[in-house]
Amino acid sequence: MTNPAIFVHDLVKTYNGLTALKAISLEINRGEQFGLIGPDGAGKTSLIRILCALTSFDSGTAMVGGNDLKKHVRRIRSSVGYMPQRFSLYPDLSVEENLRFYADLFGVSIRDRTSRLDELLEFSRLTPFLKRSAGKLSGGMKQKLALACTLIHQPEILFLDEPTTGVDPLSRHEFWQLLERLNEQGITLFVTTAYMEEAANCDRVALMADGNILEVDSPDDIGSKYPHQLFEIVTGVPFETASVLEKLPGVLSVQIFGGSVHLAVDRTQAPPEIRENLHQAGIEMSQIRPIEPTIEDVFVEKLTTVSA
Repeated sequence: MTNPAIFVHDLVKTYNGLTALKAISLEINRGEQFGLIGPDGAGKTSLIRILCALTSFDSGTAMVGGNDLKKHVRRIRSSVGYMPQRFSLYPDLSVEENLRFYADLFGVSIRDRTSRLDELLEFSRLTPFLKRSAGKLSGGMKQKLALACTLIHQPEILFLDEPTTGVDPLSRHEFWQLLERLNEQGITLFVTTAYMEEAANCDRVALMADGNILEVDSPDDIGSKYPHQLFEIVTGVPFETASVLEKLPGVLSVQIFGGSVHLAVDRTQAPPEIRENLHQAGIEMSQIRPIEPTIEDVFVEKLTTVSA
């Protein structure tokens, strides 16, 4: 790949003897929408903060926008946008005042400021709330304002760390629509998320755990790498169902997904007599069907393999 937006090779980061990033390597295309999935403590935030030139690293190579992180810190900071999990909006300032504050912070010229604010207010649909204090905005509107503030200096690469956590489903959907529009403008997006269905919006996804990258591929291709046969089982009592199924011979994993249970068995063996075993346990099954694995199924399987 020539001149990627982000290039990382054998990146290592330690905190007081604890290795947070273990020789991470990644290449992300310019204009790509890239998702990073992992549990708390996986190293996602550490990686993002390093790539935003906010945290040092111990060894390895990292390039952002063609700039070496060891040599061009100021250049990188001016070319990227970073929206952390807890973005620092000023609750007593209005929407407009928050935007003007960040315009000052990033050195947006007086000549360009008015037109840039108008563009961002229209983009985020916050124009009707221009004079409302940030503290009185809904959770979804606060995230839109945080995104607008992050975009004030027109970054080439945008880093977002779990931007929709704690936001209602409709606001999450609207937020991702805004990200799609940014991506269509050629902005490279690097997004961490706790919502597996959101990862399906990305061009490629990396699965991360314990400071390691476990897999990198498109959402569809990640699903195709699931090694087992997978069934969805619905009974109405998922926890009791899982307890019975995990004791059956030939069962490789049992995971609860909402009101259903995902059962993984070896592709080379006949599946166990599921209905009969559940019936003997006093559990009646309303549905069983083979399903295609989701990103979450693959991620759970990868985590189980790593921790085994």
